[in-house]
Amino acid sequence: LGLLKNHTHIITGDIDDESVDKAIRWLLYENFSNENTEKILTLYINSTGGSLTDALALVDVMKNSKFVIQTIGIGNVMSAAFLIFASGAKGLRYVTKNTSAMCHQFNDAAEGKYHDMQAAMRESEMCNQRMVNILKDATGLPINKVKSKLLPPSDVYFSATELLDLNIADHVL
Repeated sequence: LGLLKNHTHIITGDIDDESVDKAIRWLLYENFSNENTEKILTLYINSTGGSLTDALALVDVMKNSKFVIQTIGIGNVMSAAFLIFASGAKGLRYVTKNTSAMCHQFNDAAEGKYHDMQAAMRESEMCNQRMVNILKDATGLPINKVKSKLLPPSDVYFSATELLDLNIADHVL
């Protein structure tokens, strides 16, 4: 209850339907309550990632919040959690100096009939483009830099200061 009174939520563990459901419910509660209209919402993130589509759902709700959402990365900010962290309000994205941060290309598997695999590939392409657009908006980097610096063929790990240099984080705690 103390966290709720302070307009704070914590995402830990996997980014999945359960953790994202809790975060979305928190954001909706905050947005539909009739209290303080000047509040800043705080989202702590400690996750090695998980479901991209669940992360995208949370990012959409964050972007449509009537309140500013600051993100604080602690422990792990990786994969799908990286996108959520980067989607915090510019100027209010904090990362602790010992946080492990990692970003990578979308990965998925497809099997079945040929046409089903083609449809799955189309969805994979669209998911990849959504990631690129979110990171482009979050960092201000051109698309070619997003792809080369944040989404190269292999996983890429960042220090807290590298997150600052790439405009993914705004402050190191």
